[in-house]
Amino acid sequence: MSSTVHAGDSTKKLMAVRWIHITRNVAISEYFEYMDSLVNAYDSLVSYPLTEHLLVRANPWIIDTLANTDYYRMIARDSFVYDQRKLLVLKSPDSILIPDSLSAACIIDSFKKTHLDVNIPEFKLRIYQDTALLFTFPVRVGKNTKKYLAMGDKITDLRTITGRGEIVRLERNPKFYNPVDQKRFYITKRDDNKRTLMPQIPWIETEINGIRNGQMIHPTTNPKTLGKASSNGCLGTRESDAWIIYYYAPPGTAITIRYDLEIINVKGDKVKLKDIYSYRY
Repeated sequence: MSSTVHAGDSTKKLMAVRWIHITRNVAISEYFEYMDSLVNAYDSLVSYPLTEHLLVRANPWIIDTLANTDYYRMIARDSFVYDQRKLLVLKSPDSILIPDSLSAACIIDSFKKTHLDVNIPEFKLRIYQDTALLFTFPVRVGKNTKKYLAMGDKITDLRTITGRGEIVRLERNPKFYNPVDQKRFYITKRDDNKRTLMPQIPWIETEINGIRNGQMIHPTTNPKTLGKASSNGCLGTRESDAWIIYYYAPPGTAITIRYDLEIINVKGDKVKLKDIYSYRY
């Protein structure tokens, strides 16, 4: 990987390398490896622990670029993409800002104050920083049924589990298996009936009530299922939203998954939601 300064240049000062100049085009398939190389090269030059999440949050245009690789955003621009992994994210002569220590401290502090909130019957995932609402995304949730899953070799309640916990792991290059029969797959049928390769978009693993039960936050290639109880328990999002959630919710981020049937809508009115799991409370 090439960049303007290498890890061996330990005598360089941060002010001399405030910008990383991208010298070649980088596609999604090699994006994470490239970002790791930048973190390794520049970490010793700054006074704080440099991470991929910190670096990207200091350069929000990268998140926008990744979000725009969403299959359905591309289709809206009359661009069919069979393999999203070939889409370019970083291009020469782009530049990435290395934040100064004050800016980095602010971003690190924002991570500590961020939490995810999911209300199952509302089909919404929200990102808060303290009490400030940053984002609201539609999601799909687990089906109201039980089913045998070969992946766990048991009859499994597919309803999304409620409780409190945190993000414990990020899977940046997920492999795709049908949980019913454990067969691996590589192709997906989109809502427009076209087939594409599965995208390389990170999956986010949660630990709820102290238990890692495989309940993930991940993109769905079929956004028509959003706003429905249609998953095997995971929280499904749009591809574009999955990139945003990934960069706002590093490991350690708090998450609450609740089942509140009474909410206040944007007009300030109290609304009773459908009891999709028949909890009746």
